[in-house]
Amino acid sequence: MTKSRNIVVIAASLRRGNSERLGDAFIEGARAAGHHVEKISLQTKKIRYCTGCEACAVTGLCVFSDDAPDIAEKIMNADAVVFALPVYFGSIPGQLKTLFDRMTPYFRKPYRFRKVVVLACADQDRRDMFTGVKQSVESWLYAFSKAKLTDTLFVGGVNHAGDIEGHPALKQAEALGKNLYSIQP
Repeated sequence: MTKSRNIVVIAASLRRGNSERLGDAFIEGARAAGHHVEKISLQTKKIRYCTGCEACAVTGLCVFSDDAPDIAEKIMNADAVVFALPVYFGSIPGQLKTLFDRMTPYFRKPYRFRKVVVLACADQDRRDMFTGVKQSVESWLYAFSKAKLTDTLFVGGVNHAGDIEGHPALKQAEALGKNLYSIQP
């Protein structure tokens, strides 16, 4: 049995559709393996846009008071971070990009997470639809050099809510959650 880990799943869908279901399957597997998992749905969070004021470079804190700092702290204290998201125009949803921007004050702070997983769904069944997603996450990870994008699961051809039900990707996501720490990086 592997050591219990703290995993944060960021559900970036604003309509709670296929990508959120994919994230839920991952959570089922991770919990079955004995890990503590917290799911944070960005749909219910208030995250203001970064204005580039750079006050955080001086104070280490953002000038805005909203949900972003709480989410950022949970990410920073997790062993692994999972992003479950729909692909929007070949990239990540705006709310997730806004969260990435708002994490600028945390770039020089200590963090625990070393593993990052992306679970993504797209309406079109084209592998190139996921290139921008991977690039966006890897660009964010540039600020967290000890962390790595260890696993990805991209599912195309699932446009309408519920299209993913019965899809083999649900079992893959569950297995990924269950086995995330079976093999050490």
